[in-house]
Amino acid sequence: MIADYQELSDKIDRLAELAHTLRRENAQLRQANAALVADNLEYQRRLGEAHARVMALLDKIPAAEADTPEDAQ
Repeated sequence: MIADYQELSDKIDRLAELAHTLRRENAQLRQANAALVADNLEYQRRLGEAHARVMALLDKIPAAEADTPEDAQ
């Protein structure tokens, strides 16, 4: 009977250690996720700026005439 209690105690200890390990891993994953979210927001901002610059350059290019012979070929 004492062996049963010892086995149960050992299982409880392993379960507690596993729970502790998972909590540490979860905290690390949350930190990594927060860093990735921040990176993603920065990339989105930079992409928006690049898009605005490209659109500004496209607005400066004169529109091609649709009636030119080169367009008909």
